[in-house]
Amino acid sequence: MSFQNEKKLVSSFHDELDKADSADLPSIFERFCAQDLRWHGFHPFNEITGGAHVVDAFWRPLKRSLTRLQRRQDIFFAGENSLDDKGAIWVVSMGHLMGLFDKPWLGIRPTGKMAFLRYCEFNKVSEGKITETAMFFDIPHLMVQAGQNPFPPQTAAHLVQPGPLTHDGILERDAPKEEGQRTLAAINAMIADLGQWDSGLSLTDELARTWHDDMIWWGPEGIGATYTIERYAKQHSGPFRAAFKDRSKTNHICRMAEGHYGGFFGWPNFTAAPTGGFMGMPATGKAGEFRVIDIYRRGGDKLAENWIFIDLLHFWKQQGVDILERTTGIETP
Repeated sequence: MSFQNEKKLVSSFHDELDKADSADLPSIFERFCAQDLRWHGFHPFNEITGGAHVVDAFWRPLKRSLTRLQRRQDIFFAGENSLDDKGAIWVVSMGHLMGLFDKPWLGIRPTGKMAFLRYCEFNKVSEGKITETAMFFDIPHLMVQAGQNPFPPQTAAHLVQPGPLTHDGILERDAPKEEGQRTLAAINAMIADLGQWDSGLSLTDELARTWHDDMIWWGPEGIGATYTIERYAKQHSGPFRAAFKDRSKTNHICRMAEGHYGGFFGWPNFTAAPTGGFMGMPATGKAGEFRVIDIYRRGGDKLAENWIFIDLLHFWKQQGVDILERTTGIETP
């Protein structure tokens, strides 16, 4: 099955969006998106219906603040949603939106310097239009670049994250179907292990079932990036499992793969209740939602790299802590 039409549609949409002036944004959304576009964004944007509202809430203010905005894409692929019986086609784009941080955005102070907003976007394409979008972006990472660190010291590394080690993440041509099937199988096996939180194996042995030993986990600001199974278990996976209880089952809206790349998102992916210590926060015992995008690169039959977007602002807002307000002084809904 070819995904060329869907890929070309999303690529053209991005090209037009990236070079557009503020006044042109509504007409671009009208041309490429369904009138009742469903848009899922991180806190404080959340769910928005209709392209005009997405322009007013997100794109126009962002382009006003990050001037000369440039999309630096590292991963681009498409595929059928394995969770949809009708085989809906989604197109994924991941990288950074880079610009000159010249005006405040969400209360974050401008620097007048280059700034990078990590993003990942899933676009559902139907009958020549984008009908649904998950646009996730790492706002705390931008805050740190502006000198407004919203969190205590994290367990792993803060980085402007690079693309794949193999430099082959932009799949303009369709990859062989069997390669995507292998990637999806590796992702599904990892999810099956992760969903238990108690496989009967040590954490490192469990991870070794589906991950290469020299794996890289490119985590969000507040947690950070970590390298190798041993350090990932020590710097994120182990502390995370120890800091939560009552994890719900995994619930994804889309899970797909093409070639050596694949990923998923949920709204939310799962819920869990903090027991204390995670990111320096106290226990609340209150279940909170984790909105997550995960993008993977497979090497052989195991996973090699993983880029993660977690809406930590939304999660902590549910726990009674408005991170944006605490850091910038501007209250969010």
